[in-house]
Amino acid sequence: MEGERRGRGGRGRRGRGRGGGEDKDVRLSKSMSYALRHGADQMGLHMETDGFLFVEELLAHPQFRSYSLEDVERVVADNDKQRFKLRPHPEDGRLQIRANQGHSVQVMDLELKPVLAGSADLPAEAVHGSYLRNWTSIQQQGLSRMKRTHIHLAVGLPGQDGVISGMRRDCDLAVFIDVPKALADGIEFFWSENGVLLTPGDSEGKLLPKYFSQALRLRPTRSILPLQ
Repeated sequence: MEGERRGRGGRGRRGRGRGGGEDKDVRLSKSMSYALRHGADQMGLHMETDGFLFVEELLAHPQFRSYSLEDVERVVADNDKQRFKLRPHPEDGRLQIRANQGHSVQVMDLELKPVLAGSADLPAEAVHGSYLRNWTSIQQQGLSRMKRTHIHLAVGLPGQDGVISGMRRDCDLAVFIDVPKALADGIEFFWSENGVLLTPGDSEGKLLPKYFSQALRLRPTRSILPLQ
């Protein structure tokens, strides 16, 4: 999403803690999102080419020493957007974790499923969530993946059946993309493991306005915005 850098916390323990501070699980979810999507190298954490790193290494880092394995497992299980994945290492069985999408660092083996023309899982339309303050720029220049490796798209608006992730719930702008049209022009699309539609965009990392099918103001009342 435009301007998004860090994920929000899990479903089970949202909100504020004592003294107005963030809930412990929300803080952990944000910290994991940053480490697994953007900051592993700067933090001295070894991330494999498929985006996984060892949970024990994560918890040994000073930023995570106040958390336990049980905290990590709870945040992964409770996260309503299924941002993270845990697995035993295929060789030694040690627990590993990665973010399912949202990386600004290059991850080579995210197990993304390509979307093919004519396939049953090709959506006629997908939506990118942003904010009205960005609309003038988006309207003129298109959507940009910015520093991330992909632009994130959802299969519908938040709250609709089957929509797990792909946009923040506080977005007040929804830009709908004609996926078959973009695909026909050579733009690649992929499904992530948690059902987010991802695209690297064109050679400049953009989805141009010619692929917009509609744009909606979501709040305070829903209304259609002109594309031109």
